[in-house]
Amino acid sequence: MPELPEVEVVRAGLEPAVTGAVVASVTVYDERSLRRHAGPSEDFIDRLTGRRMLAPERRGKFLWIPLSEALEDGPSRSSGSQTPEALVVHLGMSGQVLLRDRETDDLRTRIRIELDHPDHGPLRLNFVDQRIFGSMAIDTLVQTRDHPLQLVPTAVAHIARDPLDERFDDAAFLTRLAKKNTTIKRALLDQTLISGVGNIYADESLWASKIHYDQSTATLTRPRAKLLLAEVRAVLTKALAEGGTSFDEQYLNVNGQSGYFAHSLNAYGQQGEPCPRCGRPIVRESFMNRGSHFCPWCQRVR
Repeated sequence: MPELPEVEVVRAGLEPAVTGAVVASVTVYDERSLRRHAGPSEDFIDRLTGRRMLAPERRGKFLWIPLSEALEDGPSRSSGSQTPEALVVHLGMSGQVLLRDRETDDLRTRIRIELDHPDHGPLRLNFVDQRIFGSMAIDTLVQTRDHPLQLVPTAVAHIARDPLDERFDDAAFLTRLAKKNTTIKRALLDQTLISGVGNIYADESLWASKIHYDQSTATLTRPRAKLLLAEVRAVLTKALAEGGTSFDEQYLNVNGQSGYFAHSLNAYGQQGEPCPRCGRPIVRESFMNRGSHFCPWCQRVR
C-alpha cells in the first residue's frame, strides 16, 4: 500500500497541474471506486463538475484536493455552498493518479476527470486502480483539533500528523508512545498516533534503530524512542527523495514512472539476504496478516 513518500510524490506531481484547473467533465467507469463517497455516481459527478481545484494537500497516506465553493461561471451551490469540500483520493493497494493529455487512455481507468487549466490548457486525470481497493470521494472539510485555521476532510480528522509535518509534536508523540500498552511496530502502524508509516517504512526504521518489531513500548527508553523517531524521519525523507518504493509497478507517480527506493531497502523484502550491518540473514516473520523483516542479531528484544 502506498505510504507517506509515495502519496507525497503524487501530491507534489499534481500540484502544478491541477491548482487553478476547472473540472470540465467527470466519467465514472466503475462505481466500486466511489465506495467512500456518500452518494451515487451521479451525485459525485454533479458536485465535482464545474468546480475549480485548489492546491492539493496531504496528511499521512491521505491526499485531497480542496474545491472552490461555487461553480465556475455559474451560481453558488444552493445547498451547503458555505461548507468547504474536497476531492479525497485514497490510493488503496494499487491506485494511481495519472496526468495525461486528452488523447491518452490508460488500462483499468476507474474514474476520468477532464480539466481545463488556465496555463496548461486541457488535461486528463485518470484514476487507475488494478485491485479496486482505492477510491475517490467528495468530503466536507472540517477544522483540525490543534490548528483552527487548518482544514482536513472528515475522513481524515482522526488521523495524527505525520513526522514530516512541521506541526508534528515530538514531545507529545513520545509521551503517548510511552503510555501505549502494545509493541513498537503496532504503535508505528497506529495512524491515530503517527501517520504515514506503513509496513515498509516501519521495518526500515526499526532496522536502522536496532529495535525488534515485537519490543514492548513500555520497555522502550526515551532515548531509544527519540532515536526511532529520528530514523523514521530519515527513512521517509530518503524514500521521498528517491520517488518512493515501487513493487510490480503497482505504485507510479503522476507521469507513470516508478520510484527507486526499493534499491535502498535494508530489511523489508530482504529475507534470506545478508544484513547490511552484520552479515547475518534477514528474517521474515508473520505479523498482522503481513510480514515483519528484521535482523535477529542486530534487533534483539531487550
